Amino acid sequence: MNDDEFVYQRTFDAPRELVWHCLTEPTELAHFWGPRGMVTPIDDIIVELHPGGRFETLMLGEHGSHRMVATFTDVVPPERLAWVEPASGMHTTSTLDDLGDGRTAVVIHQRHVPEAMRLPEARAGFLTSLDKLEEHLVRLVQGDRS
Repeated sequence: MNDDEFVYQRTFDAPRELVWHCLTEPTELAHFWGPRGMVTPIDDIIVELHPGGRFETLMLGEHGSHRMVATFTDVVPPERLAWVEPASGMHTTSTLDDLGDGRTAVVIHQRHVPEAMRLPEARAGFLTSLDKLEEHLVRLVQGDRS
C-alpha cells in the first residue's frame, strides 16, 4: 500500500441491505455523514446512484464547511460503491460483505488521499463518522425490533 492509501474496516450489527441503504440514501446520510461536530443537511446531499452519477455533500461545523463533489464509478447494490473526487483525484471504494448472521463487514479503501486528509486528526475524524454510522444503525435495528 502507498503512503496516500488507507483502508478502514468495521463490522456492523446490521443486515447488509440496511447498511447499503444508509450509505446511499440522503435521508440516512444526513444522520452520520462527516466527523463528530459536523452536520450534513439533507438539502445539501445529492445522490445519483449510478456510474457517472453525482455524489455531493456539504458538511457544516463551527470551524467551517467542507463540500465533497464526487462522481460514482461503480454501483453494485448491495455489495460495492465507489466514487472519485475530481478536485483531489481521491478514489473511495466501499465493499459490504454479508457475514450471514445479521452483521455486515464494511471495508473502505481510499486511494490518492490528499495530504490534509492523511493527517492523524483527519483520520481520527473519519473514524468518528463510522462511529456515527454505527450508532445510527443500532437505532434503526432496535427500531425494527420494537
